[in-house]
Amino acid sequence: MGDNSGNTLTLDRLFTISDWQDELSWEPLRAGVDIYWLTQSTQGPCTALIRYQANATVPLHRHSGFEHILVLTGAQAHERGRLDAGSLLISPPGSEHEIHSERGCIVLAIWQYREAFLPA
Repeated sequence: MGDNSGNTLTLDRLFTISDWQDELSWEPLRAGVDIYWLTQSTQGPCTALIRYQANATVPLHRHSGFEHILVLTGAQAHERGRLDAGSLLISPPGSEHEIHSERGCIVLAIWQYREAFLPA
């Protein structure tokens, strides 16, 4: 994954993650969606890789801070459009969306604060 000595985390080969994704210890997040935490905090910034299986959905959620999503492989869609590999989505505080991936994808997610899932 890169040099993780000290307090610095270096990520390399991200755009070829489909070749080495099985080297990571993914955790289930939702049905068809796995997460690999890079940094975690209950009160501040978090960073993770998120892997969507084909036809997986993350339900409606609200962001209390900024969210940055970089699509590394595949594609995902939300109410305002589709994001293919190489696309960057920046969602501002207070924004809400549902995410769906028809073919599956892996994204790098960086949150200012953890998201809050909304009732269905």
